[in-house]
Order: sequence, then structure tokens, then C-alpha cells
Amino acid sequence: MSTFGLLADLPLTIADYTLEGHEREVSSGFLRRSTVIVLAGEGHTGEGEDVVYDAEDHDALRAAGPVQPLAGSWTLGDFCAHVDALDLFPVEPVRGEVSRLYRRWAFHSAALDLALRQAGRPLHELLRRTPRPLTFVVSMRLGEPASAEPVEQLLRRYPTLRFKLDATPSWDDAVVARLVATGAVDSIDLKGLYRGSEVDNLGDPVLYRRVAEAFPDAWLEDPDLEADGTDAVLTPYRDRITWDAPIHSIADVEALPFPPRMVNIKPSRLGGLRRLCDAYDYCAEHGIRAYGGGQFELAVGRGQAQYLASVFHPDTPNDLAPVGYNEPVVGDGLPSSPLAARPSATGFRWES
Repeated sequence: MSTFGLLADLPLTIADYTLEGHEREVSSGFLRRSTVIVLAGEGHTGEGEDVVYDAEDHDALRAAGPVQPLAGSWTLGDFCAHVDALDLFPVEPVRGEVSRLYRRWAFHSAALDLALRQAGRPLHELLRRTPRPLTFVVSMRLGEPASAEPVEQLLRRYPTLRFKLDATPSWDDAVVARLVATGAVDSIDLKGLYRGSEVDNLGDPVLYRRVAEAFPDAWLEDPDLEADGTDAVLTPYRDRITWDAPIHSIADVEALPFPPRMVNIKPSRLGGLRRLCDAYDYCAEHGIRAYGGGQFELAVGRGQAQYLASVFHPDTPNDLAPVGYNEPVVGDGLPSSPLAARPSATGFRWES
């Protein structure tokens, strides 16, 4: 049976729903906002987090209130199909279709949580999988000009941490040498596929060669292979190239310039429970490994992404560090990798 087939027939009863706003300053220097969708029915609640990035979209959602026609008795599969047919945005989203995917996942994940709680069962039991300790990396950008000091400082406090680092043109030989000396870099994010964002990083064959050669065991994420000279530089390292930003569907995996060994499966970016489950099945059938990624979640969404990673790909460099590592100032007492498996007794929740 397909992964989605294991979940689709769960009964689900919804009486109403509410919206809960969250906000927090995060390490990349912006005020992150999110909205938790809380579905209620039969004495239980189910939660999912809307990680749309633009404040205007959250303001419009909260101002409109719980206006969607969700009440009734459903199967989980029928409810997800119903949500897919709704326009969940009171006004056109700032970022278009990708924001629609994020919000759709919030409603789907809340419904999954509620259906499981009403059934008195945890997610992994229905998936016939065992949650395992979760390997994670801490994702960081090293400033401009780049410095290895933030990584070295964290390692002095948390010596077993592993890292996913955003490479930029200011990574000179000295910075690279200090990072190599840590032995803690598992993944290099080249950010080559973003356009019109604060993290755009145009393809640079010199930088690509430098990091590919200096970190022979690190994954190389999202290179821009259309920039002059970049494809030729990275051809010998294709078995280490992974993809994140372009992956919204199975079709996106199939459209990659060559078959990947590993891709980032972000539940919110896939935008729906069936789409996510089908992507897991597709990767398993085609021998493609997966790793998870976060979206600066502030509430239940981070734990749900960690839960999924713990049952589908616990041993890969999951960009799902506990939220404390996203704070502008990282505090003491945070857990190191791997995270112990902490699924709730029922529902789609991960105990913090």
C-alpha cells in the first residue's frame, strides 16, 4: 500500500477552527511570523503551522478569521482534497504559488494531527515505521565578509555539532581552511537557484571549485549549473550534488539536470499530504535519499518536520536543528545531534 493509502481513510470530524499568531526575531535578521491552524472536534484539537514568509499574508489571514468551510465529518483523504479546492488566501499571496503550498500544508497537517488524536493513535504506528534518533545540522550564514568564528564559537560550546553552511564569494582560502580544520561541515549550500531574495548567490566556478575540493565529503546543495563554467567545474562531483529550492513535486525531481542521489523533502514546500507521501514513495522506489529542511518554524511545524524525518530519513543531514539554534544569540543547554525520538502518544506531534 502507498504511504498516503495508510492514512487516507482515517475518520475526521471538525466542529470549527481558530488561528494563533506567533512571531520571533531569528538569526538571519528578520522578524519571523507564522500562524497556527487549530482544528477542533470531538474534544480534541489538531495543529498545523502556516510558514508563509510575508507578514502581509499573515495579517490578511488573521483579519479574515476562520472563514473556510471545514466543519463536518470526513475521511482524511477527502478533507485534504476539499482543502485543495479552496482559496485559502483572502488576497493574492505576495509570493504566489509557493505560499499557497505552505498554507495548504498547514491545514493538511492540522487535519492529520486531529484525525490521529481522534483515533487515539500516533503517526508512526499507522505508517508502520519506528521513529529513530534524528541526525541534524545547524544551518548558518557566516557574515560579510565571511568569518569562521561563528562556527568555531558554537563548537567550543557544543563540540559534536555538525553544520550546513551558506558559501558566499567572500569565502577565501583562509576562511575555508579554518572551516576544514573543524571537521564539522556536512553540507555546503550554494544558494544558486534563488532569484530576487536576500540570499541570492550567483553561480561562481571559482567558489564552486574551492568548496568542492576543500570539503570532499560534504554535500553541495543548489548550484547554479547554468552560469558560465559552473557545470564543468562540478561535473566530477555530481554524486555529491543535492537539491532543495526547486523541489515542490515529483515532477521537479524528474526535471533535474541529472538523476540525484539525494534531495531535500520539505513538507511545507511539497504543499500537501498526498504530494508529500507520494514524494517519499517515489524517492524510495528510485533509490534517492532524502533529508528534511525547516522554514524557521516557530511552533508545532518544526516538531512535525522532525517527526517525519525521524521515520523516513533519520540518518541524513537534516536541516532541522532545534529552534534554539535559530535565535540571534544561541543559548545554553540545547540538545546536540542526534535528537532522541520523541513522538507524542497520539497525533502528529513531536514533544519539545
